[in-house]
Amino acid sequence: MRFKILHAFLLICMCISATDLMAQTLSIRGQVTSSTTGEPISGVTVTVEGKRQATSTNATGQYTLEFPGESAVVRFSQIGKISQQIEVTQSGVYNIQLQDGLDELEEIVVVGYGTQKKSVVTGAISSVKGSDLETMPVTRLEQSLQGRASGLTIASNSGEPGASSTIRIRGFTTFGNNNPLWVVDGVVVDAGGIGYLNQSDIESIEVLKDASSQAIYGARAAAGVILVTTKKGAQGAIRINYNTFLGSSAPARKLSLLNATEYATLRNEAALAAGNALPFSDPASLGEGTDWQEHIFNRNAFRQNHELSISGGNEVSTFYTSFGLLTQEGIVASEISNYKRNNIRLNSEHKVAKWLKFGQNLGYSHERGQGVGNTNSEFGGPLSSAINLDPTTPLIITDPTIINNPSLPYSTQAVPRDPNGNPYGISQYVAQEMSNPLAYIQTRLGNYGWSDNIVGNVYGEIEPIKGLKIRSTLGSKLSFWGHESFTPVYYLNAVMQRAQNDFTRGTNRGFDWNLENTISYQYSLQDHNFMALIGQGAYYDNRARGINVTYFDIPVNNFDDASLNYTVPADQKNSSGYENVGHTVSSLFARLNYNYKEKYLVEGLIRRDGSSRFGSNNKYGVFPSFSLGWVVSKEDFLMDNPNISMLKIRGGYGVVGNDNIGDFAYLSTIGGGRNYTIGLTDIYTVGNSPNAPSNPDLRWEQTSQANIGLEMSFLTNFTLTFDWFNKVTTGILQNPRIPGYVGAIGNPAANVADMKNTGVELELGYKNRLGAVNFSVNGNASYLRNEVTDIGAGVSFLNGAGFQASTYNITRTMVGQPFNSFYGFRTMGIFQNQAEIEAYKNSEGGMIQPNARPGDFKWADLDENGVIDANDRTFIGDPTPNWTFGFTVNLEWNNFDALIFGQGVAGNKVFQGLRRLDINNANYSTRALGRWTGEGSSNDFPRLTDADANNNFTNPSEFYLEDGSYFRLKTVQIGYSLPRTLSNRIGLQKIRLYAMAENLMTFTKYTGFDPEIGGGIMSIDRGIYPQARSYMFGLNVAF
Repeated sequence: MRFKILHAFLLICMCISATDLMAQTLSIRGQVTSSTTGEPISGVTVTVEGKRQATSTNATGQYTLEFPGESAVVRFSQIGKISQQIEVTQSGVYNIQLQDGLDELEEIVVVGYGTQKKSVVTGAISSVKGSDLETMPVTRLEQSLQGRASGLTIASNSGEPGASSTIRIRGFTTFGNNNPLWVVDGVVVDAGGIGYLNQSDIESIEVLKDASSQAIYGARAAAGVILVTTKKGAQGAIRINYNTFLGSSAPARKLSLLNATEYATLRNEAALAAGNALPFSDPASLGEGTDWQEHIFNRNAFRQNHELSISGGNEVSTFYTSFGLLTQEGIVASEISNYKRNNIRLNSEHKVAKWLKFGQNLGYSHERGQGVGNTNSEFGGPLSSAINLDPTTPLIITDPTIINNPSLPYSTQAVPRDPNGNPYGISQYVAQEMSNPLAYIQTRLGNYGWSDNIVGNVYGEIEPIKGLKIRSTLGSKLSFWGHESFTPVYYLNAVMQRAQNDFTRGTNRGFDWNLENTISYQYSLQDHNFMALIGQGAYYDNRARGINVTYFDIPVNNFDDASLNYTVPADQKNSSGYENVGHTVSSLFARLNYNYKEKYLVEGLIRRDGSSRFGSNNKYGVFPSFSLGWVVSKEDFLMDNPNISMLKIRGGYGVVGNDNIGDFAYLSTIGGGRNYTIGLTDIYTVGNSPNAPSNPDLRWEQTSQANIGLEMSFLTNFTLTFDWFNKVTTGILQNPRIPGYVGAIGNPAANVADMKNTGVELELGYKNRLGAVNFSVNGNASYLRNEVTDIGAGVSFLNGAGFQASTYNITRTMVGQPFNSFYGFRTMGIFQNQAEIEAYKNSEGGMIQPNARPGDFKWADLDENGVIDANDRTFIGDPTPNWTFGFTVNLEWNNFDALIFGQGVAGNKVFQGLRRLDINNANYSTRALGRWTGEGSSNDFPRLTDADANNNFTNPSEFYLEDGSYFRLKTVQIGYSLPRTLSNRIGLQKIRLYAMAENLMTFTKYTGFDPEIGGGIMSIDRGIYPQARSYMFGLNVAF
């Protein structure tokens, strides 16, 4: 009996237990779709609050999830969508619709060594999402930031395919290298080496602008930090995406230059004014002449881009891989101007246990490009020659009497010829580096440069207890680059000629690496949230070596047949090589974040760096930062305000460093080549001596920055971000001049200058839905004021850029002025008659410009000493824009979408130096048709004369400066996505067709090719390779 009772009791307990277990397990499934298009959304993360169970939607938006408990809050989230959460109390089907947009409180941004919710970030960080770039016609990554983020000044260095851009984050930080620090998936990459990246592989780009966000990178963060995160795989079905666009490019503008008749007329006038014989007897008979620009421009330059990505994974492993191909012809001299890039990427992550994961990010690219040689240079090349060559010279010579004339070079010299055997014309008037551009092209056929870049990292992370993560990352960049060129025997003019050919091959290799180990811990105690990070880093870069070999006089006449296989005498070989000493940095860093209810925010961090570029006195630098934030919208008095959904005020201060002075600058290194003789002998003794005095006290350049910002979401549809900053750099690393009596060959390195940048930044967004139309408008604007505050004891100025045949340098750096500002003479109009010249007198009654003639510039005597000399120069303009701005408009209607993106700058001047000053016979722009020809004819363009005693054209002055402001309609795109029902019939998830235009219109007063001119000193135009206007058609397919 007892046994039966016990048996019954056990059965009852088992039944009760089974019932309890069934009640404690919930199973849900469903589909996630877009609230605007109704299409399924793949890759949506589905999580259960307070539990480890999670999943993601597959290619059709389906999900299935089981988790223990009687009820739970389930969250659906994806970057670019507003997160949604539901309360689940029973198993069943839950279909979810997500709205497009960003939840200000939940958006995640990448920061140094981790991520943070945007709502608790206290630094000034601008973000660009990868989804904004996927179909953009971006060749290099820098272009993707132009006009899309505040605080950045970006200008293309050239419109040539594959060319880089100049980037300045919050102005000039130092007198030397101002390139920001690029960190790609945790790997430090030099600014010149980011061309390997494909924009379709980008998940996000974060720009760290203030010191409180930069200081975690310490030694190299002074010029700003740009974090690039590439895409990762997501759990779920395999996803395949293919995107392509094809199109053609053409010049957006031609310069207005004189035709042959106009040129001859003005040349006769200049010769007559100088008392010389007239070079042209009948200008009218010359007609239009040769339009050199038309012969070098390609109005149908082909470009194409293909990108294929495959991603997917399961609960253990996820992966993302991609392949890319980009080719682009240049619009100038396309035979020697083109670019090609191939990309491969593989990112993966593996969770081998709940507490252990490891992964890798690996990218490879091969780039090959041909360049026109001199770009933005007054020393020849296709563009400079097309601008300066006289239009009276024919493109080719077809007259046998001219070809066979022994007094001309066509039959006696190696003048390049066209495919029909006709020699290219040689100017009788314009020489030096200016030559027939089509003949010049023949001397560079086949020459190219190349590079291979392998950039990646491997990482491992363990989480022994919840919230504690220990991570180790090893990253590296292995790069190979080089060039091959063949120079034939040629005769372009009396200056540009080669008597023997040569073939050159150069190869280089570089290897950089970094090792970082971090420990982070995140813990919450009721409403108090803590996050701590400590880390160690070791960095090794600038380690490179290369060789260069040239063979002369090899028995070939073209690039394809040239090689190093030929046997040539020893004196017909030339070789050289180099090996760079690596630059090392050792670091320790720590960061602590605290917030109370995500309402009161505090962050403090410190980094200690040691650099091989400083001696034991100052090898280590300490870089701290501190920032605070207050989310006002979470206060009771504002929480229920219907007009303000988020308001955060933040501020911070920090210090970052710079060691960009070169290796061993603190030592007195020994150099050779200082040979000498002793006594009366003529025999030289090989000598070596110190290059410059040592400076053991050389120390870190430091940049401190204060930032106050505000972030706000208001009136339901508006977002706003505002920042004010003050950035001060002290102890700028330079090589100051020392007196000659010291006897040193070079100048020592020292900390000698200070500079500051002050500015404001504004980002404003608006998003709404009107009927069936979804639209958003996002804009940004920045204002910057740069000022040099010290350049060293006893130094009154530093000379900057020069210009061919100019009487003085055209830029100068002085205290109280922006860095490298334009410096020259001010004009007071033009002397209209001799009486005005005689009336312009000094205090003693003497003529200030006794050599002037009617039609010459009247120079301002600023120092009032009675003569026009170097002391009458002053600052006449800033080459760096004070204002930068951009906006993006997105529209969606049914299955149609449109994008309009524009950007521009204002507040700068451009030095228009297109004409060679030392070549009197060089062509003019049509502006010269408005020159002074008699009293009252002009007051801003002086007379033309071959005897310019007044230095009208050789003095740097306001005459050469033009307004550099512009607004460019950068991208216009219209797309159409096939209805879901149609794409599903052929087994596709998405089919989108689109058409777009790049650089569609540019509004500017500048008369040169392009007002956007980058470089170490911006806005100096010597003949910039213009950016192309392109029209393209594209296709995006998702499987």
